[in-house]
Amino acid sequence: MIERSLTPRLLDTLAHAPATALLGPRQVGKTTLALEAAHASGQPFLYLDLESEQDRAKLEQAELYLGDHLDKLVILDEVHRAPGLFPILRGLIDRNRRAGKRAGQYLLLGSASLDLLKQSGETLAGRIAYLELAPFNLQEAQGHSADQLWVRGGFPESLLAPNDSRSLRWRQDFIRTYLERDIPQFGPRIAAETLRRFWTMLAHHQGGQLNTAQFARNLGVDGKTATSYLDLLVDLLLVRRLTPWHINLGKRLVKSPKVYVRDTGLVHALLAIPDKETLLAHPVLGKSWEGFIVETLLNCAPEGTQGHYYRSSGGAEIDLLLSWPNGDLWAIEIKRSLTPKVERGFHSACADLKPKRKWVIYPGAETYRIAQDIEVMPPASAVAELAANA
Repeated sequence: MIERSLTPRLLDTLAHAPATALLGPRQVGKTTLALEAAHASGQPFLYLDLESEQDRAKLEQAELYLGDHLDKLVILDEVHRAPGLFPILRGLIDRNRRAGKRAGQYLLLGSASLDLLKQSGETLAGRIAYLELAPFNLQEAQGHSADQLWVRGGFPESLLAPNDSRSLRWRQDFIRTYLERDIPQFGPRIAAETLRRFWTMLAHHQGGQLNTAQFARNLGVDGKTATSYLDLLVDLLLVRRLTPWHINLGKRLVKSPKVYVRDTGLVHALLAIPDKETLLAHPVLGKSWEGFIVETLLNCAPEGTQGHYYRSSGGAEIDLLLSWPNGDLWAIEIKRSLTPKVERGFHSACADLKPKRKWVIYPGAETYRIAQDIEVMPPASAVAELAANA
């Protein structure tokens, strides 16, 4: 069992919120974590999988059935399949509150994003807390190198596969299952092959600025349709829009978000890259590494930290800008080189924003300075530094 860094936050939320929503892509380990947390909480619990016909049948009269289990933590897996439950849960939560039980009533697991679940769960406003479980990160994947995590991605079945070919086969099956079975549950019917082409285009475009019109032309659809495809993949926590940093500096700033397929293992599967040797000769190499570092740092950053990028029309640029809850900014440059050099655009951007820390993340093993205020460090050291500053 690999311990998840989200476990303490989940236990704390269960101890203080009536309902908790644990969100993440399929096969990321939500059920395993939920059951582990339920055991650790020490209270009796009930697990229902809403993809199981038998468990759905129990909820034909949901208010009656769940009313018999008010003394338990009820775990509802794949809860997005039953949006009609939310009004019932609201009444049961309020009944339990009046009886003196104010926390740890429901743990809801879903494969859709916070926004998608909020639309169904508006009736639980003020009664529910949201947590997101991402694939394994460097803090969690002890015993696995950063390169292995980068190439295979962080989904448990992919990372822990006995060899690269089995890992790739699992990711290819995962993509096929998502396209043919899972995605049709979340919106209008979309041809699986069209969505696969779009997802593959995003992988080729990894880390690039979003140009919806270009995607639409390549797919032969209109701009609104291409935008809806992107929104769906973002809602399913499979793609990230990294928004630009905006501040009134009297300069023209780039305003289009950058887009990343969040798990680099899926990037490589979509592009038919089977192993590290093939990846090292592929044009996506640099942007794949950039996406891996962006996801690693955002997943390991303390709660409330926001990620952006910065680019001006004059060439000032920062790959990743971490905005801390106290207002501090950390500027991060990402280089796939053992002898990284900081370009003029980074210095110009730092002169504009005056960040508190300046890092260059590279694939080497040592941490050192290339200027008085610029540190070069490997990913593992950056993750440890983020944890120390939490």
